Amino acid sequence: MNSRLKIALVGLWAVAAIVRTQHDASAQETSGRELLANSKRVMFLGDSITAAGQYIGYFDAWLVTELKDKAPRLIDCGLPSETVSGLSEDGHAGGQFPRPDLAERLDRVLTAVKPDLVIACYGINCGIYLPFDESRLQKYQEGMTRLKAAVERSGAKFVVVTPPFYDDQRAPRNFSYNAVLDRYSDWLVSQRKEGWTVIDVHSPMTKFVQAMRKDDQQFTVQPDGVHPNDAGHWLVAQQLIRWAGDDKSSATASPPEMLKAKGIPETLLALTSARVGVLRDAYVGAAGHKRPGVAKGLPVDQAEAKADELSAKIAAVVDEKK
Repeated sequence: MNSRLKIALVGLWAVAAIVRTQHDASAQETSGRELLANSKRVMFLGDSITAAGQYIGYFDAWLVTELKDKAPRLIDCGLPSETVSGLSEDGHAGGQFPRPDLAERLDRVLTAVKPDLVIACYGINCGIYLPFDESRLQKYQEGMTRLKAAVERSGAKFVVVTPPFYDDQRAPRNFSYNAVLDRYSDWLVSQRKEGWTVIDVHSPMTKFVQAMRKDDQQFTVQPDGVHPNDAGHWLVAQQLIRWAGDDKSSATASPPEMLKAKGIPETLLALTSARVGVLRDAYVGAAGHKRPGVAKGLPVDQAEAKADELSAKIAAVVDEKK
């Protein structure tokens, strides 16, 4: 099965897998599109999957085609290895450093970015790649609850994303780590009844990979078990787009196909990716953290100026709509 067909099937399966859960939840929550339209700055928090920035760049490409010059600026503040639970396994990174704890930098990054909306995705690291343990889940629950409270104290709205799928076949252990993440995801989804806004990524990814393996036992969207490939990042972006109310775009086969359906040149993707990257490096570096090996980036004022230049190019591409 070629990669283009795999990505197409991601789009088709994502619609079938999430249409009920996302739409049922949306009836009880503030519209995702409304939250975005009322925001000027949206900060993403998370671990290496968020830090990669790919799904955020895809989401940004969709967003600017919808809201044009009124689209909020997306600022990726993901940090590799990070947890919201504050836990770290023995010997992490070969014993070079423990996993960074979001709590250590949260106040600084909120102050630096001054977001109107925060979208956070944690969990895949928070179980520490060990069998399920109630005390570890409790640390995750406490961390997420503190994060939500801190975001709301800052005056921003809070949206949480369930942890992505973990591919037990690609990174096997003597237990199912994805089943551990099922518990973390289920708890987050249950918080909808407490008024939390929750976007479920975990269930659609799990169901999709299980379905694809009925025909192709080697299929994956995470070659190393953790980090998504292009199709995996698009699958995450699809859930964000659907949460924001655009079923049609979220059903397309890939980011280029999404833009083609809108009559927008594919060159938009490189521009949104570049804008996400320059702002990420600047703000993560400016806020500071304890994770070695992360590029600091430009000073914030220079990064914002570069982002403005990219925004002008983005606007020009969107205006090229055929």
